[in-house]
Amino acid sequence: MTRLRSAPQSRMQYVWPLDGDVQAVGHARTTIRTLLTQWKIAADIVDDAVLMVSELVTNAFLYGDAPYEMVLNVDHKEIVCVVVDSGEPLPAPRAPDLHSEGGRGLHIVAALSNGVHGSHRRHYLTWPELTGKATWFALPRIAGAT
Repeated sequence: MTRLRSAPQSRMQYVWPLDGDVQAVGHARTTIRTLLTQWKIAADIVDDAVLMVSELVTNAFLYGDAPYEMVLNVDHKEIVCVVVDSGEPLPAPRAPDLHSEGGRGLHIVAALSNGVHGSHRRHYLTWPELTGKATWFALPRIAGAT
């Protein structure tokens, strides 16, 4: 994963607490797809963001602990999505096992974000007294932009 970098200060920041059940993954996907589509983000970028959100929220439920939240920062250049949970260990990609159904999520995020992703400890926005594990990715707002 890339080293932590500062997320741009955005005039558009959205945050959602996520329920601790399997329906939250679908809700997170729908929320991101709806917002990015409303902002007229290219369909391929929206599709990549939706898949990465699905991976990060699923990983938060599988390997982290409640509470969960999703944060979306958007400025004129990029989209930064963060999923926070209260789990202790920071995520680390596993060596892919051809016989396993899991273990590819962080590799997918790395590929789709062109390596602009990471994880770190941070305070929740919805529960500022709590510190959690934030896993994030960034995408350019315009395809091919860097």
